Amino acid sequence: MATKKDYYEVLGVSKTATADEIKSAYRKKAKQFHPDLNKDDPNAAEKFKEVQEAYSVLSDDNKRKMYDQFGHAGVNSGASGNPYAGGYTNFDASDFDFGDIFDTIFGGSTGFGGFGGFGGRRDSTPRATRGSDILMRMDLDFEEAIYGCEKKFNIDVVEDCDECHGHGGFDREECSECHGTGTITSQQQTILGSFMSKTTCPKCHGLGKTYKRKCSECNGKGKLKKNKKITISIPAGINTGDRQRVSGKGNPGTNGGTNGDLYIEFIVSEHKYFVRENDDIFIEVPLTITESILGCKKDIPTLYGNVKINIPAGTDSGDKQRIKGKGVNNEYRHHKGDMYLIFKVYTPKKLTREQKALIEKLDETDLNTSEIKEFDKFTRENR
Repeated sequence: MATKKDYYEVLGVSKTATADEIKSAYRKKAKQFHPDLNKDDPNAAEKFKEVQEAYSVLSDDNKRKMYDQFGHAGVNSGASGNPYAGGYTNFDASDFDFGDIFDTIFGGSTGFGGFGGFGGRRDSTPRATRGSDILMRMDLDFEEAIYGCEKKFNIDVVEDCDECHGHGGFDREECSECHGTGTITSQQQTILGSFMSKTTCPKCHGLGKTYKRKCSECNGKGKLKKNKKITISIPAGINTGDRQRVSGKGNPGTNGGTNGDLYIEFIVSEHKYFVRENDDIFIEVPLTITESILGCKKDIPTLYGNVKINIPAGTDSGDKQRIKGKGVNNEYRHHKGDMYLIFKVYTPKKLTREQKALIEKLDETDLNTSEIKEFDKFTRENR
């Protein structure tokens, strides 16, 4: 069996990484390996799944502690959650149900009626259980994520039947088999004595009630699968990896339990010019040689329209300038970022005769900077 990679290595963070650093790393990796954005990479889906698994553990404080202490065994030990699964270290009998052993031997739920001091009965009536949650992914354009939007989509949900209001039938009455208890009690004779066994009533399935007429719409199940159009309002500032909950649209509960929730995880597309880092925006601003040398005033596109800025004389490629408050207005986290301009000086590849003559004449005026003069001096001395 293939050895799992270290979760910190998968996300590319250190073991001392903060929650924000882990989330930021997850966003980058999720975008890097998202199958829809890497259709030419046959391994993208597997890598994306690996990133999701690593983030689900490291973003949860309890799971992360278990992982740091026990490694993969601490978070993949099954339903028990015991990192020592398979051994006897730290065994705690307080959570051990001795009745389960006798259930296996004799079947049903045993009351230990004839075995020494063991007494009482276990009630096997089914409990209401909440349905599990569902995770779906939604692609957003860069602008949709920045400014917020409304999205409509169709999804299959399981809801109470409108005809019988979720009951599964009409004219409710007490179950004649279990008399409303939901369980059937029987006595068994064994070499250890007499045992009282309680099992779920097969007629009412533990509910203690039946209906004279079964609902034909849902065939007695009380629930129906329906395709529904869901509308959600997405706040401004959503980023890749952020999730939004839609209450009650997950998998159905059992025995009257409520539905789980639907969680929508967003994948945000990239922009041609704007580059987003958390709530900050970066943009490369091209400059001509003359703009770089002499400085200039220039219109700069931002998320909120153009702004005019002063570019100082002598600006080099790689120089930065910040425009405060022109980053992402993140309603999701109640934070507003800044915008950073990264200047890049472009040298023309072709010149007209007139332009070339002007440049040559300009060069005669000794435009060399102190750095160039120092380099030329070093070159001469190095002969």
